[in-house]
Amino acid sequence: MSSVPVEGHAARSNAQVLPVALAAMGVVFGDIGTSPLYTMKEVFNGPHAVPVTPDNVLGILSLVFWALTIVVSLKYVVYIMRADNRGEGGIMALTSLALRTNKSPRLGTVMAALGLFGAALFYGDGVITPAISVLSAVEGLEVATPAFRPYVAPISLVVLTGLFVIQRSGTARVGAIFGPVMLFWFTTLGVLGAMNVVRHPDVLQAFNPIYAVRFFADNHWHGFLALGAVVLAITGGEALYADMGHFGRRPIKVAWFGYVFPALYLNYLGQGALILADPSTVKNPFYLLVPDPLVLPMVGLSTLATIIASQAVISGAFSLTKQAIQLGYSPRMHVVHTSDKEVGQIYVPNVNWMLLGAVVALVLGFHSSSALASAYGIAVTLTMMIDTILAFVVVRALWQWGWAAAVTFLTLFFVVDFAFFSANSVKIIDGGWFPLAMGLGVHTLLMTWKKGREALNERMRQDTMPLNLFIQSMFHDPPLRVPGTGVFMTTAPDGVPRALLHNMLHNKVLHARVVLVNVITEDIPFVTDAERVRVEELDFGFYRVFVRYGFKDDPDIPKALAMCEDQGLPFELMEASFFLGRETLIPRTGSSMALWREKLFIVMFRNAHSAADFFCIPPNRVVEFGTQIEL
Repeated sequence: MSSVPVEGHAARSNAQVLPVALAAMGVVFGDIGTSPLYTMKEVFNGPHAVPVTPDNVLGILSLVFWALTIVVSLKYVVYIMRADNRGEGGIMALTSLALRTNKSPRLGTVMAALGLFGAALFYGDGVITPAISVLSAVEGLEVATPAFRPYVAPISLVVLTGLFVIQRSGTARVGAIFGPVMLFWFTTLGVLGAMNVVRHPDVLQAFNPIYAVRFFADNHWHGFLALGAVVLAITGGEALYADMGHFGRRPIKVAWFGYVFPALYLNYLGQGALILADPSTVKNPFYLLVPDPLVLPMVGLSTLATIIASQAVISGAFSLTKQAIQLGYSPRMHVVHTSDKEVGQIYVPNVNWMLLGAVVALVLGFHSSSALASAYGIAVTLTMMIDTILAFVVVRALWQWGWAAAVTFLTLFFVVDFAFFSANSVKIIDGGWFPLAMGLGVHTLLMTWKKGREALNERMRQDTMPLNLFIQSMFHDPPLRVPGTGVFMTTAPDGVPRALLHNMLHNKVLHARVVLVNVITEDIPFVTDAERVRVEELDFGFYRVFVRYGFKDDPDIPKALAMCEDQGLPFELMEASFFLGRETLIPRTGSSMALWREKLFIVMFRNAHSAADFFCIPPNRVVEFGTQIEL
């Protein structure tokens, strides 16, 4: 998947926007673009199936149109996509903006927890989207011939397994075809829909919101529950905001309003026209739109489209994990860069295999897309509600909207989000518990790591000798100095690293130059090279170096230290030794954390990826000192 430098977004000409908009089709719109495969089918066949009547068909089509208009077009494309963190979007960026404007510590804690829970729910979406999308595509084989029915789940598992297996190779080569394939996909959706709309133009009445209102009046509580299936039409709407950093707001807006939205809704109208003409087609209106000779080719195209949609979600999970690591919410993990040109193309093995295991379990447990639809929507609608709350804080505090405008913004979008969430909440027992359980599990891990690191840092700070006193003591009783540079990573720049004290205790020497490196992760996506390092020269050959990274930057400490020469600290890697601490944690009663959380943190800490690998420090330049710490 291609990405475009953020600083270039504002300067794009009209001629540049169209190619980028085409690329965005292959990444941003995959999830929402495959929703026609199952949305209308679930409305009329799911656990809260709506009776097939002309008024109900027009009512559902009207609800789909206004859901796409209010939630996707107005909320995300028009408003929330303006809330970018230096060009980056997504719930983590929105949370950072909301926290930046907040002056209340208690409210800040609530907003951080909300944002983190929304991010955790994304992993549940990252499991369900590939499963339901690929299953829906392969189920087209049943339309071609019922003989394929026993093979739908096995074929889906083969496709999904292959998708996760190829992640290690990256998507740079196949990513080039994503945009053209999705362009062809949306064109096909629009053409198939238009063919049936021409035959039954009565469906165009669905643009009138009166039909949506009448649908609720006629169906009452049952009509409200139907929103649980209608919401499937807007799943993937949040991806428009989350992937904004790759393409910019304008190309996404052009692609959405200029092509994707019209093609999508034309297909929904076509399915509605088909159902009005022949109510029996509700069993699979998407594939029954397709002329018989083209069903099998359409299955192939649909499968390719769902693979692309799944790829975007999987890549998003990798990116979100990296951001969580940088911001201190996740232990270090092995991150593989799969492209020499695009820094955003990464592969996280631990996350990849976790997602594959969960996807296989879903397919084996639910067997069909209809059964999986019960699990879909709950995580998406909850994330959308969180986005609305955080966006309200941003428009009020950062954009300085008046209370009337801000409350109107909150009321309109929150009422719609809450209606969808409430309708989906009845599906929790039937499968909706899965994304919630996964989200809560991931949220627990993220919060445990954050709290554990804070407790560990506080414990180490209490036992740390002040750096200024240590340097003063060097003048009275100087140790033996040896040539070279000793580099010590530290989280407390005003204290003496334990590794330094251990080195003096065991080796009885101190390097001619001692560099204390403190890494700071900012709540912005990228930090420029000009702002990367700051050097403070202290007494007795000591230097303090502050290295700043954004949450999407790739930490590289040797490269950062090489940039210190302009500030009076020349650095030669082959003359330096990096001293790192390897702590063994011991739980204790009276800790600030609950005992179960303490033990969980210790397990996570023990399995964290090597600091040397994470910071790109050559292994042959590293010396580690072990120590035991009681939490």
